[in-house]
Amino acid sequence: MAIPSELITATCSHCERDIPTSNIDLHYAHCSRNLQKCAICGDMIPKKHADEHYNEIHAPVDCSLCSERIERDLLSLHEGERCLRRIITCEYCEFPLPAVDLINHQEVCGNRTEYCDLCRKYVRLRERVNHDIQFHSSTADTAEPPRNIPPPGREGREGANRRPVGASPRKSFLLTIAITGIAVMLGFFFLRKPEDKQ
Repeated sequence: MAIPSELITATCSHCERDIPTSNIDLHYAHCSRNLQKCAICGDMIPKKHADEHYNEIHAPVDCSLCSERIERDLLSLHEGERCLRRIITCEYCEFPLPAVDLINHQEVCGNRTEYCDLCRKYVRLRERVNHDIQFHSSTADTAEPPRNIPPPGREGREGANRRPVGASPRKSFLLTIAITGIAVMLGFFFLRKPEDKQ
């Protein structure tokens, strides 16, 4: 049984695609006249759009964060995952900072301690998750931590200055701004001179 001619293919020497042998001569004439292989990515592109392809895909651009020159099509990946100046949030205090500073910051921040209400001990933030799993995993669903019990020996000012477990630094920051704003408004109200009566 003979194989149909449309199933027999040959490889185009210009674009390296498999083309039916009955069309290979016509295809090669069109392909070599109108298409060219991109030297960077290897895609076949129309010759008339070669400059546009380079400018939109491969032309180097400066990263707006670190000023490193990156191919345009890799810029979003660089800015989102690789740039050392991209902003990342600390897993312990939720403070946003550049990625290049994150390791040193978290080394210090993770060594801060918070009081565990269940076992009444101070636990490093970096060890808090493992501490809860190791010591409180069976009681986490059933027991509720005691409320308003100060840590032993910390009833004074030092215990009061600690951030409560789960307290958001953002909420504390917004509360500080609100209180400051009210204080400024009251200051203006009380310092305003009475108008001279004439």
